[in-house]
Order: sequence, then structure tokens, then C-alpha cells
Amino acid sequence: MELQFKPDFDMAMKRVEAWFANEMIDRPCVRFSEHNADFSGSHTIAGKTWPDLKARWFDAEFQVDYFIESIRGRTFLGETFPVFWPNLGPNVYAAFHDADLEFGEVTSWIRHCIHDGCDLAQLRFSPENAYFKKIEELTDVALQKCEGRYMVGYTDLHGSLDCAADWRDPEILCLDLVDCPEKVHDLVRLANENFLPLYDHYDAVLKACGQLSVTWMGIPSRGKMHIPSCDFSSLISTRGFDEFYLPSLLAEVKVMTHIVFHVDGKGMIRHLDRILAVPEIHAIQWAQGVGDDLPLLQWLPLIKRIQAAGKSVLVDLQLSELEPFINAMNPKGLYLCIAASEEIQPDIIKRLERW
Repeated sequence: MELQFKPDFDMAMKRVEAWFANEMIDRPCVRFSEHNADFSGSHTIAGKTWPDLKARWFDAEFQVDYFIESIRGRTFLGETFPVFWPNLGPNVYAAFHDADLEFGEVTSWIRHCIHDGCDLAQLRFSPENAYFKKIEELTDVALQKCEGRYMVGYTDLHGSLDCAADWRDPEILCLDLVDCPEKVHDLVRLANENFLPLYDHYDAVLKACGQLSVTWMGIPSRGKMHIPSCDFSSLISTRGFDEFYLPSLLAEVKVMTHIVFHVDGKGMIRHLDRILAVPEIHAIQWAQGVGDDLPLLQWLPLIKRIQAAGKSVLVDLQLSELEPFINAMNPKGLYLCIAASEEIQPDIIKRLERW
């Protein structure tokens, strides 16, 4: 693949592939934006208006053109890649099954649709679903316009227990785990029914157009790249994790080439040993949160624990933390996400090369 704004693409991919293998060629990988950077700020364009926020999100031509304008004139250094991923929010897979979304400026939320009796009959995926069709359109428009300027990824897919929580409501689902666990299993089975077929659908569409496998995290793979997660598990015990989520995880990773597990905050630390024990998982994204969960330096023992288990690690790092982080850590298997201006990015790369 050749990208107009990424002349060192081949070397960057070699570093990424080494990172997946928990190795390092000449320095750690570095992405010059925080992992949530793509989810901040409002989308505006002169003279462009919509009747409501949903109409703006559903304006495929605008979403792609806005992205193209955002990368115009930029240079993508390190292991930062220009990636357009079709996005209607993190709950879009649940919405594919006749649930509905509410749209805000920078994200969307699911309207919980399974209430008394856990009636699953209403949850049916259809290719005619409005959200599925819009993701198809966003993908098609992005592929038509990419012209070697950027990669096109697949949308953010969350099945299994997170999808069940989207349909049911997380607080109510917590009660269901105790009161009617068999119904939770039914929900999870339904959530899993279309997950791998839809993943394979998007993978086939993108590969047919010469694209790699990449999504919201912006880390490409020449095989099948997947980011499993279960944010709901921060609310449950390790016993609940083992019973209601772990079988889904093992099924997902079995058919993928590269796996980066998204560990979203300290509530999931109780499950970390189980996650690390899955051999197909290549790396952990540690998303430490904000507020008291910053700075990253307080989590160095956790990051070292992940490294000791033979897994690579992706972390967000403030620029002010770079030097103490370097002094405390082994660089092998690290992927750093650092928000930094283009003027200082070459100096950061040189510092990482001396590590």
C-alpha cells in the first residue's frame, strides 16, 4: 500500500508487525494523538446545516469530506496512520438489531429496548436496517474518495456482553445475572449470532479494495485485526466474567490474526489475569481514564505486569511524562500515543531511538 501522506508506510508497518509479536526493531511504536482524540471537537463547515444531529451523522458525503479536509497538508510521522473508519458511535452493532440511537455532538447512545420479560423476538438483524445501511454507505463513499490518501477501516463492533448491556441496560443486566442468568445467556448468544459474519463482511469488502484491517484504534494489520472489549465487566465479578463473557472472547480471538484487548479502566483490573492468559491476545490497550486515574506513571507496575506476561502494551502518555516513563520502562513491546505538535514530533522520535 502507498499513502500520499505516509511515505514511510512500509517501515511503519514493519514496526507495527514487530509490536504485535512483542518485539521491537529499532524503537517503540509511537502514534501522535491520544486514543480519544478522534472523538473530541465538533464537526463544522461553513454554510453547512442539518435539521438535527442525526442528519449530520447520516450525511456520508460530509463525514468523508470533513475527514479529508482534516488530513490535508498533514504529515503522518511515526506509526500514525491516516484512517477513516465509518462511525455512528460505539453502540452501532447493537443498533443493527432494531434498537435505536440518540446522537450527540461527538458520540451516540443506545436506547435500551429489552424491558419486562426480556422479549428477544424484537432483536433481529436485517440488511435493511437503517444503521447498517448507513455504515455501508459511509464505507462505500470513503473507498470511492480515498485515492491513496488514507486507509478505510471498519466500524466499531461490540458484541457479546457489552451488546447485551446495550439492549437491556447495564444496571438491570447486573440484576439479571443473579435473578435470571439463563436469560442473560440467551441475550449473549443472540449478540454473538451476527458478530463474526458481520466482521467477515466488512473485512471482505475492504480487502477487495486493497485495504488493510484497521478500525478506530488506527493500528493496521495485513490479516484480521480485532479489538475485543467488555466494558460491562467492570461491574461484575471474575466468576461472572468467566461464565458470561470469557466463552465469547475465546470464540472471537480464535479466527483473528491480531488481537488488541481494550482494558477500559481500573474496574477491569480484576479480570486482567484471565485476559492475559488467552494466548491469542497479542497486546493490551490500557485506557486508564481521567481525573484521579491520571497520570499514567502511577500505573507503571500494571504495565510491567502486562509486559511480564509476554503481551505488548498500548498506552496514552502525556508529553511531560515521556522522560520519566523512558527511565522506568523497558521499551520492548510498547506503543505510545502522545498528543504532540508536528514541530516536535521528529525530536520525540529521535529520543525514542536513543531509548
